Amino acid sequence: MKSIQLRSRAKINLSLDVIRKRLDGYHEVKMIMQQIDLCDTITLTENSTRKIHIVTECEYIPSGEKNIAYIAAELLKKKLNIDRGVNIHIEKNIPVAAGLAGGSSNAAAVLCGLNELWDLRLTTKELMILGVDIGADVPFCVMGGAALAEGIGEKLTPIRGLENVWIVICKPSLSVSTEVIYKQLDLSKLQPRQDINMLIETVEKGNLVKLAKNMFNVLEEVTALRYPVIKQIEKKLLEYNAIGSMMTGSGPTVFGIYKNYERAKSAHVNLLRTYKQTYIAQSYSKNNL
Repeated sequence: MKSIQLRSRAKINLSLDVIRKRLDGYHEVKMIMQQIDLCDTITLTENSTRKIHIVTECEYIPSGEKNIAYIAAELLKKKLNIDRGVNIHIEKNIPVAAGLAGGSSNAAAVLCGLNELWDLRLTTKELMILGVDIGADVPFCVMGGAALAEGIGEKLTPIRGLENVWIVICKPSLSVSTEVIYKQLDLSKLQPRQDINMLIETVEKGNLVKLAKNMFNVLEEVTALRYPVIKQIEKKLLEYNAIGSMMTGSGPTVFGIYKNYERAKSAHVNLLRTYKQTYIAQSYSKNNL
């Protein structure tokens, strides 16, 4: 049986703005997303059952048809009328329910991997369009690299991402409901937005000091009000010489930006004493377009 193994990379938000709530209940956003090399490993192996099987040792994710990787494979089978089976093994390293798009990244890896395994010859853009039906972050995870994301997150403009930048990731031992955080966001009380074009230029030039001063996440005030530990971790990262620190997505994960590996490693070691889900990674700038 043929098999293929893929890396399923996490992402962080360098900015996250909510523009308005749409009539369909979704929120329209404008954000800068950046992949990092903290990743899960997805192994796809053909089987003779013509069915999809999820295999994982991670107790925090479903092992059946509710798993987003299963949903991605099922969508591909239905859309292209494919009568073939696959075993999907997920080795989890990205924290679950963390604001790092771990599930979306798994779904994207399945789309890309099955495209190769089954010789479907779909383009990256075609895979991204399929990804919209699975989740708002899936198209970005298919594309990779860094991008300005608009709409519900599916309208993507690739940008030159951060290169050779160290990222310390820290997730406290709690999970956050994205739906609840968005419901509690009061759009009328949001402060004036940062200039997104200035932020994009700052990212593309790799000006980390300016980025640290201007990056923002409008969801952070909502999440941090419920979970003060988020601000505590940010403060610790800054004490441990991060150039800047912020929550990613709807939380609760916080990241710190470092240019120097030794400082990033020191912060990682120190935070790991208190927060078991602490990781060190690098920005990942390659994209598939």
